[in-house]
Amino acid sequence: MRSHYCGQLNSSHVDQQVTLCGRVHRRRDHGGVIFFDMRDREGIAQVVFDPDTVEAFALAEKVRSEYVLKITGRVRPRPQGTVNANMPTGEIEVLGKAIEILNTAETPPFQLDEYGHVGEDVRLRYRFLDLRRPDMQAKLLFRSKVTSTMRRYLDEHGFIDVETPILTRATPEGARDYLVPSRTHPGSFFALPQSPQLFKQLLMVAGIDRYYQIAKCFRDEDLRADRQPEFTQIDIETSFLTQEQIMEIVEGMFRNLFKEVLNVEIPPLRRMPFSEAMDRFGSDKPDMR
Repeated sequence: MRSHYCGQLNSSHVDQQVTLCGRVHRRRDHGGVIFFDMRDREGIAQVVFDPDTVEAFALAEKVRSEYVLKITGRVRPRPQGTVNANMPTGEIEVLGKAIEILNTAETPPFQLDEYGHVGEDVRLRYRFLDLRRPDMQAKLLFRSKVTSTMRRYLDEHGFIDVETPILTRATPEGARDYLVPSRTHPGSFFALPQSPQLFKQLLMVAGIDRYYQIAKCFRDEDLRADRQPEFTQIDIETSFLTQEQIMEIVEGMFRNLFKEVLNVEIPPLRRMPFSEAMDRFGSDKPDMR
């Protein structure tokens, strides 16, 4: 349906006809000219409707925030003095020629822009709306980029991505298990894995000598600032590697991650023996800043 994402438009698209699909972030009526900020996962683009396109303008007057629209129009430079340097698409706007309302929307229970501040209880009750907010979508896109970068690095270093079972037997770990009752064996229970530890050891015995997984783990612990009942970890296991080789691979992964995702160069990490850390700082995780 769409030809471009809103946030991908720039001055190179001037004079092109585009079709955008997304939600109305803001609507402004400036006395005869109607402006929409159209939002999708890639960002926001400004769309303008003027009375010259009679049918589209009449439909645009009915539109409100969070309506889902399909808009076709021509990209043009913004008039002098109206360029928005704070937006990636701030140099251009779309002159709307056709509009289709794909879905209407009621007034949201809270603002979905950067000016809206609302309690966590309300955000979680309306999580499907909370996830529409640009800052929340940016976090999801960032997380996706992080995991894809780590996968690419490990694939290039000969690691194999293996998905291990979620329903398993209880295994001794550092916390309590979450238990799931079995329908076919009354009185018996599955346990959710606290880590893929046993399964990755089986893979080493089986000859899969370099394994990794973006793994879900479940630990029934008291809630603390550094503990969550469900979390995701990058899980790695290898055979026939020395301690030094494993440390080089993991350090390389994180240096590559910061470079690819944040464009930050991390110098080689300093390594300190356990004995030196305890003698100098009294801790095995000293703050070297």
